[in-house]
Amino acid sequence: MSQSMPEAIPPAAQLMEMVFSPVPAQALSVAAKLGVADLLKDQAKSAAELAPALGVEARPLYRLLRALASTGVFAEDASGRFHLTPLAEPLRSDAPDSVRGFAIYFGADWHRRVYNELGYSVQTGKPAFEKIYGKPFFEYLAENPAPAEDFNNAMTSHSASDSAAVVNAYDFTGINKLVDVGGGHGALLAAILANNPHIHGVLFDAPHVVAGANDALVAHGVSGRCDALGGDFFASVPAGGDAYIMRHIVHDWADEPALTILRNCHQAMTKNGRLLVVEIVISEGNAPSLGKFLDLAMLVLVNSFERTAAEYSALFAQAGFKLTRIVPTASSYSVIEAVRLG
Repeated sequence: MSQSMPEAIPPAAQLMEMVFSPVPAQALSVAAKLGVADLLKDQAKSAAELAPALGVEARPLYRLLRALASTGVFAEDASGRFHLTPLAEPLRSDAPDSVRGFAIYFGADWHRRVYNELGYSVQTGKPAFEKIYGKPFFEYLAENPAPAEDFNNAMTSHSASDSAAVVNAYDFTGINKLVDVGGGHGALLAAILANNPHIHGVLFDAPHVVAGANDALVAHGVSGRCDALGGDFFASVPAGGDAYIMRHIVHDWADEPALTILRNCHQAMTKNGRLLVVEIVISEGNAPSLGKFLDLAMLVLVNSFERTAAEYSALFAQAGFKLTRIVPTASSYSVIEAVRLG
């Protein structure tokens, strides 16, 4: 007896799922902020058991967890208790690939409201963030500690989730001094140093950012091989590195400011130094890519965009570098390698 093939989902139904997608995303953010996954780490619990510890009502919490369980985030058993699933594990704050900070940041009201003005950015080409808040994104963060904490925690969380992928994919042999430009709290650099004991690291970011890096460096046992320096990468970067790495930095800036950062790296590095840019490379054609939607986030938040391989090659050339290869990783990110010319 032959089995019939499942019917394809009609286009209208597919579009309805896409239209409704902000609701699952916000549900994830709420569960992350509450810390549900942390409380389920050791044993399954019901909504009634979780609610007092989380300071919420049991019935609404159950509805939240039931909805997430339907997507594979958590699982409800026959007794009404919720378990962690592989998809829920990265919501734990102590998971090595935790995305909890990023989920909280993405669902924060000050951040999420910007996407309601995507139409404005499409019409004008200007960041909707500046329309709403009256100032550029990073200037706003410098003046508002709570959103800045959301953002920095998100970048640390996001870096933790792809640091292992970068370390496993790229061969750091031959690098003795590695400068992480805009390295945040040091998650990526710490992971690299932990796996490459021959490297001395320099973590470089704004003074108020690197001030929070000590915990990551100590946790990885690399604080003795890493200097944490504060400064402005538009003015200069620490000199003497034979390689300079930037994760999630170049994509924050349009070509002219990005060139300033790259040229500062070119000037500071040793002869024949390496540039390592960790970013999503936009795929050509209609191939699906997280980067194509991240590109829309850049449109509404800052005056920048995600780039193709050809665009990175052209940008590097203007800064005095030659793109040598693009190394894919197990994450959405690639290590875009370039060498110093001249």
